[in-house]
Amino acid sequence: MESLRRHMEAILSITDEEFEYIASHFEKKKLRKHAYLVREGDLVNNEYFVVKGCLKAYVYDEEKVKEYIFQFAVEDWWITDREAIIKGTKATINIDCLEDCELLSITKANRDKLCAEMPKFKDYLFIKVSNGYVSLQKRVLTLIRNNARERYDLFIKQYPHLPQRIPKTLIASYLGVSRETLSRLSK
Repeated sequence: MESLRRHMEAILSITDEEFEYIASHFEKKKLRKHAYLVREGDLVNNEYFVVKGCLKAYVYDEEKVKEYIFQFAVEDWWITDREAIIKGTKATINIDCLEDCELLSITKANRDKLCAEMPKFKDYLFIKVSNGYVSLQKRVLTLIRNNARERYDLFIKQYPHLPQRIPKTLIASYLGVSRETLSRLSK
């Protein structure tokens, strides 16, 4: 829980009592490497804060037999199928573990309860969701505007620690290039 507290305190100040109350709404969850957190078609009722490990969020095209990765999540990042949890629909993505993972899970009901009871928690989530939206917008614009070299260089600049943790084939999928192209770019 300390990592969640540090993460929150980077945005706002909270007392011990406030954090204890917030923490009481989370459950710890451990998953092994290759385990699914969310499968396409699942009902999604939780958001997850990554304490330890690395996950990927993706869609799978059965016709092309290809994964399209749109997010990695490592320590101090949040992950879920946002559309499914907000709209109460089935998941349209998969999320699985690239490493053994330790997560903090909060249900939509508990999140909504905390937001109603604690303006600070609502402010924290608003900032996190807004920053996530900005990141997603930048990612889409990068895919539209930048060539493969520029996308690779931006990825390395933004996430210098990820290439040591993630197989090159997955980085290639994230960047929208072939494994061979990624090999050329990384030399």
